[in-house]
Amino acid sequence: MKHTLPDRLQLYYELHGNPEAAQAMVFLNGLSQSTAAWAGLVHALGKKYRLVLVDLLFQGQSDAAPEHRSFEGHAADLADLLKTLNLPNTMVVGISYGGAVAQRFLVNHPELAQAGALLSTFPYKDAYFDAIGTSWEVALKAGGYPLMLDVMLPTVLGRSYFLNPIISIENLKNAKSNQSPAPENILKLTQATKESGNYLEELKKVQVPVLVVQGEEDPLCTVEMGQAMYQALPNAELEVLPNVGHTLNLESIPDLIQLLDTFAAKLRVGV
Repeated sequence: MKHTLPDRLQLYYELHGNPEAAQAMVFLNGLSQSTAAWAGLVHALGKKYRLVLVDLLFQGQSDAAPEHRSFEGHAADLADLLKTLNLPNTMVVGISYGGAVAQRFLVNHPELAQAGALLSTFPYKDAYFDAIGTSWEVALKAGGYPLMLDVMLPTVLGRSYFLNPIISIENLKNAKSNQSPAPENILKLTQATKESGNYLEELKKVQVPVLVVQGEEDPLCTVEMGQAMYQALPNAELEVLPNVGHTLNLESIPDLIQLLDTFAAKLRVGV
């Protein structure tokens, strides 16, 4: 489905799950992901919840804007969409890039979400984070998305995944290359990351419950970043998953389903 934003650009989204459910979950993708990245969670969570999968601008089937969007701009786009959807109690779930957008959404549009889940994401950047981002950008400019993927995978999948892959690395590369995002769109997305600063002070304003989940083997969005968000947020829980890296919606699907379901159940009973 397509939602027309105030600037006439089209935001793609999908509705799944139980339309009569009393709770909704809204999912925001990582940098080069699309709504397809959540396929492993839809069936199980859809039994209990209403699900909304969203491609941010420059992702998947959404439009590309003439200029890049800041994280705050993406959050405003999401708010415009959610104002038109008749959703029940809503948890905004964002991974990595989508988690950075979710942070801004919870701060700037608190009336539209009753909870949040921040997965493998960052409240600030350090020199190592920036170095990884630079390597991705250089690879993208030199060899397009396939080369970027070669450089990216060891930093977004944990060591344990390479030793015991759910999907073989070769098949994963082929699948991702077939969905290859346009390089110019990825560069527009990375601009928001480059311009973002330390957001920990802003997170202190979030009053709703937030689940923070980090992978123990994630070199990009580290456990320390998760701990910093947990400490800044007034009402948060922190889960660190062992033997997984950055891409939790591939590496740790059963655990992620359980964590989101358990967290939503606590919200229902007011725990």
